[in-house]
Amino acid sequence: MIAGLEAISAGTLQIDGRTVNDLPPKDRDIAMVFQNYALYPHMSVAENMGFGLRLRGVARAEIERHVREAAAVLELTAVLERKPRQLSGGQQQRVALGRALVRQPQVFLLDEPLSNLDARMRMTMRTELVRLHRRLRATMIYVTHDQLEAMTLGQRIVVMRGGEIQQIDTPMRIYARPANLFVAGFLGSPAMNLLRGRLQVGDEVHLQLDTGLRVALGPARALEGLCTACTGREIVLGLRPEDLRVIEDAAGETAAFEATLEVIEPVGSEAYLHLRMGAHELVARVAPDRLPQPGQRLRLGFSVDKLHVFDTASEQRIDLDAPRP
Repeated sequence: MIAGLEAISAGTLQIDGRTVNDLPPKDRDIAMVFQNYALYPHMSVAENMGFGLRLRGVARAEIERHVREAAAVLELTAVLERKPRQLSGGQQQRVALGRALVRQPQVFLLDEPLSNLDARMRMTMRTELVRLHRRLRATMIYVTHDQLEAMTLGQRIVVMRGGEIQQIDTPMRIYARPANLFVAGFLGSPAMNLLRGRLQVGDEVHLQLDTGLRVALGPARALEGLCTACTGREIVLGLRPEDLRVIEDAAGETAAFEATLEVIEPVGSEAYLHLRMGAHELVARVAPDRLPQPGQRLRLGFSVDKLHVFDTASEQRIDLDAPRP
């Protein structure tokens, strides 16, 4: 719809203050990068990259300059005279990206443009795209299933599910306050730990899990950090892996439970502990020093103010900061 390839049934689409609902695609000053490259097989890399500029009547010397600059950024200088069939999939994807870059349009539409690149090149291209965006100050709409790309590239993220918008906000606000269970489970690696159950309040507050286990949340005053309307109600508690910590002394802890360590996944500067608590699988993100051994029974603590609460039926976030009745 933004490109003009689908009609808009309602609403207004504006680019730089100009309504473009009825403008044909060629007049919208948009460059698209497809996941499947869409390169011209009979043209060289340089000809593919400069084709859009040639159609616009740009001088040959200017086209060559733009192509050389883009090729240097994309590490394609050595293959400018080759045909697409002589390139790897990652190189072809970079050619498709370069074809859009040389245009310098008002709007870039990018459909998973880094999906066929190796890990090193993806990291390089993420950095280059951020730099390019700052230099060009053009709108970039970037579709991806990779949450890392979304978090590192996006100034605003639109999380969609089945064609419906779930949440629109900055990356860190979405991470800190996911609107529903789908967003909570999607954004974050490893994913948020989710525990379903009911809050039970006596002298102590517990979450009675649907498997029969109970998670202590501390004395009754701990409910001040949750929501009084949640008492006895079926809810889902969410806890980020980095908010779980291994504790040796439960003294002073407001919330804690025990789980068995099954797998340790060291990733350099940190380690992921894969744990089991009954039928529930959990992940904790910890420092890599003094790691426990698989099979150990660990006590895990967390702060109640780090919990995320969701309604089981609607799957929507329950706002803990809302005024209490």
